[in-house]
Order: sequence, then structure tokens, then C-alpha cells
Amino acid sequence: MADSSIKVNRIKERVKNKNRFKFGDYVIIGLCIIITLICVIPLINLLAKSLSSSDYLVKGEVYLIPKGFTLFAYQTVLSDKKYIWAFVWTVFLTIVGTLLSLFMTACCAYPLIYPKLRGRGFFNIVITITMFFNAGTIPNYLLMKSIGFLDNPLSLIVPSCLSVFNMIIMRSFFYQIPDSLREAAEIDGAGFIRILTTIYLPLSKPVIATLALFYAVGRWNGYSDALMYIKNTKYYPLQLLLYNVINNINNVEVSTQEGFSTPGLGNSLKAAIVMFTTIPILCVYPWLQKYFIHSVMVGAVKE
Repeated sequence: MADSSIKVNRIKERVKNKNRFKFGDYVIIGLCIIITLICVIPLINLLAKSLSSSDYLVKGEVYLIPKGFTLFAYQTVLSDKKYIWAFVWTVFLTIVGTLLSLFMTACCAYPLIYPKLRGRGFFNIVITITMFFNAGTIPNYLLMKSIGFLDNPLSLIVPSCLSVFNMIIMRSFFYQIPDSLREAAEIDGAGFIRILTTIYLPLSKPVIATLALFYAVGRWNGYSDALMYIKNTKYYPLQLLLYNVINNINNVEVSTQEGFSTPGLGNSLKAAIVMFTTIPILCVYPWLQKYFIHSVMVGAVKE
């Protein structure tokens, strides 16, 4: 009986020690709270400005709580056809670009896992070199011009359809799949494409979801390629439109032409457009965040 009571007491002490917070735990929690506030407070400030009256914005009295609540800035954005079209066009580019990028990434990563592939080491080196060396802006522009991609929507999809970093992540994830599955399928007569579509891709849903988010965020936030290659405003993505508005909204002529001559309305409009372009992509994160640790951390470390 004495021994059993001693064991029970030891178990209780261990449970207490496990449930007891240490000083380091409080430090980590505090750092997480600080980092979260640093990320969230600017968004709250923008939201407050977008919902505030221009009178309070001129006085600089809006911080985290809207003053003179109004939806006029959002009504202005949603009633303008160019913003709606830019939003639809950006959604289309994001979906098509993400699907194409995932297809190209899988097609590039899959052959490199075969040990019998001739020149596999050479291909790996050549592909990796492109991560560190780039031709530069002017050669890229001349290349786009020579192949007829200037002022062409394909210039927003094709050049960025493959990321070497993402390809390495997918290739590393493919390495985690047992070779016995592939060998069994080969014995049954399955070809390379069938093995990819029936074994590797179904087992790689976590990394596919994570890379899809990476590609989607990159395309949604991208505007530099459109700034260099696109002149037709019809093909302007939402971020480039936002870039132009932020650069020009303080100009008196542009403000008058666009109908934003009211003092302080420019700040409210800029805040509303930023929220209009940020919220849709933020809504995607909660659905795919659970795949991050499993696919990126594990797949990027092990080979």
C-alpha cells in the first residue's frame, strides 16, 4: 500500500510539473502576442480609416476606432466598374496561374525522384542555379518582347508558372513516399503517368495545398510584371490598380478627374481599396494553414 501511494504521489507531481508554466513559456507567449499585435494593428487602423468620415481623417483623429462611421469609400469602390473588373481579372489570373504552376511543379519534381534518371544530378544543379542567378530586368523585358508577350496577358502567367523553391519542396515530399508503393505499381504494369496520378499526387495533398497557397498569394500580390509588360488597362491586376491609385490619389488633377476632390476622402479611399484587395486572400489562410507544418517543414528538411 505504501509503495502504491508513493507511485500515485509521484504521478501527481509529474502532472503538476507538466501543467506548470515556466518563465520561458511566458516569454514565448508574450512574444507571440507582440508579433500578433504588430501584424493586426495596421489592418485595424486601415479598417478604421476606411469607415471614417473625411473630416476626422483630415484632423488625424482616427486610430483604431472609426469616427463618423460611413461606407461611402466602399460604395465608391464597389460602384466603379474598373475595380470590379480588376478584381474579377485578378481572381481569374490567380486560379489559372495556380493550377498551371502546380501542374508544372509536379511535372518537374516527379522525374527527379527516380535514381535511374540519366543526368539527374546535372538537372538538379542546373535547376538550382536559377535560384541564385537571374538575367536581370532588361534581358527579361527583351525576352518578353522577342516572343510577343508585351501587352499580352500570357506575360502574367507563363514566366512565373514554376518556382524552383516550391519544386524542391514537392520533390522532397515525394521522397517521403515509400519506394515500395512505386515498385509494386511498376510490377502491376503501371506507367509513369499512372503512378504519378494514382499514388504520388493523392498522397501529396498537404504539400499541394500549401504550394497552391504560395502560388496564389504570389500571383494575387504581384504587380511588377504587369507594370513592366502590360500597357492595356484592361489587363491590369488589382494590385497594379491599387499601386496607381496610391501613387496618384494625392495629385490634385487626378483627384478632381476621379471625383475625389473632398479633403481627406483620398485617405479613406486608399484604405478601402487596400482592405478590398487584402481581405479575400486572408480568408484563404485558415482553410490551408493546417497543412503548413506537415508539408513544408517535413518535406523541406528530409531528402
